[in-house]
Amino acid sequence: MSDRSESKRQDSFFDTCSKCKTDYGCCHETTPPVTPQRRKVIEAYLKKEKITVKKPFVEEDYVYPRLDKDGYCVFHDRKTKRCSIHSVKPETCVAGPITFDINRKTDKIEWFIKMEKICGLAGVVYGNPELMWNHLDSAKREISRLVRELDGKALEAILRKDEPETFKMDENTLGKNVLDKLRCN
Repeated sequence: MSDRSESKRQDSFFDTCSKCKTDYGCCHETTPPVTPQRRKVIEAYLKKEKITVKKPFVEEDYVYPRLDKDGYCVFHDRKTKRCSIHSVKPETCVAGPITFDINRKTDKIEWFIKMEKICGLAGVVYGNPELMWNHLDSAKREISRLVRELDGKALEAILRKDEPETFKMDENTLGKNVLDKLRCN
């Protein structure tokens, strides 16, 4: 997918997400992982765009955007229902409604999509098979980069999180470096 069509796809998704009818949506009570490289990109973007967010990240088992007092991501604009860092948002946010898990019995990364009842964007993706497979390819690139860049401790913490109401779409063999990180933890 070209950068131009990728940008067009993300803009379309941005519009769909801003019309979300779920009570809270993806930006509520969620802690998407942020790699050290993505954190630098986000911090540079905040500075360039003069967006002030006090203590934007939490550093626990892994780094993620802080939640506000109501449980929303600090980058989520509640009035517009849009992400203030959309063009540089975390990999799992770009990949949504695609998510992943690692099956240690098969040494494969498994790809899941959320059900439409919890994500309106999933309905848009389901409705267009070409879009669905293009988005899955894009999500695989984003999440694969994330998995490669995170250390074993962070990856283990993320894998402990439950992703309910999803179904499996695909799987791929994991690289030895990722498997080694998980085995060392």
